[in-house]
Amino acid sequence: MNIVNQLTDPNFLMAVFAAISAAAVVFTFGAQFFDRSELKGRIRRVALEREKMRAIEMARLRGQEDKRTSRRTEAKGYMKSLVDKLSLTQALSDEKTIEALSQAGYRGQGPLTTYLFLRFVTPFVVFALAFVYLAVVMMPNRPLYLNALYAMTIGLAGAYLPTIMLKNRVIKRQKSIRRAWPDALDLMLLCVESGMSIEHAIKRVGKEIGDESPELAEEMTLTTAELSFLEDRSRAFDNLGRRTGLDGVRSVMTALIQSDRYGTSVGHSLRVMAEEGREQRMNEAEKKAAALPPKLTVPLIVFFLPVLFIVIMAPAGIKIASTGAFSSLMGGG
Repeated sequence: MNIVNQLTDPNFLMAVFAAISAAAVVFTFGAQFFDRSELKGRIRRVALEREKMRAIEMARLRGQEDKRTSRRTEAKGYMKSLVDKLSLTQALSDEKTIEALSQAGYRGQGPLTTYLFLRFVTPFVVFALAFVYLAVVMMPNRPLYLNALYAMTIGLAGAYLPTIMLKNRVIKRQKSIRRAWPDALDLMLLCVESGMSIEHAIKRVGKEIGDESPELAEEMTLTTAELSFLEDRSRAFDNLGRRTGLDGVRSVMTALIQSDRYGTSVGHSLRVMAEEGREQRMNEAEKKAAALPPKLTVPLIVFFLPVLFIVIMAPAGIKIASTGAFSSLMGGG
């Protein structure tokens, strides 16, 4: 009976409920402290895992770059010594030269040294070959000073040969990237709308687009690596636009930079840019179709009209020849 009275005593019940409340408060605060320590451990594990993924990505990128550019990344010793002795880096290169090399797919100090060496040596090589050809084969009876003057002119023109070859390389690379960029943009839009982050979307699209454009896949892989180790993400996007040198890619990268800076929807930005890319592609196709009739005028006159005249007049000529009318006319004349 004493136990029952004690359990039904209001003071005892109030004390029990107060003790339970105090224990709940202590447990709640203590659990938060324990969860914080567990959260620190999770953050530490995530950071370590990210560092591992970053190291793996950089190793894979270096392996791809070594396979693709192993023959063009390292300059010969004599090239480097000549460039350093004559200070060709200050004389023949600037920011546009480095940007043009990156747009052509040549990155690093080695390709720059090779390019500067070729720009310096090519005029002398072209002059020597032209002089030998003019003096021995083409104009052996002319005076040597005249052949040397002609060869010097050819050598000065040959000084632009490395620049022309570099520009041709840039044009071919940009053509490949421009052709595959709309498809890559659509794939990026699909990846982002499916829930992927922009880093994983670029990485995934870089793997998928390699069969269509290895150049674009290389640039997107490099952008993925830069996004993993650069502190400012906008630098990675800006570097992609600068390396390609295409207005379409730069506009998309600008939209991604603004989305990352102001917190707007990346999917909406990519959707707008994809629609603009399709419209631009259609306008280019219409422009080529509109320019086709003037281009066909000369082939039509040179190749089709003579054949048409032959087809129209040949039966009449054959009939006249078979009846002997042509022979009688000639005889009568």
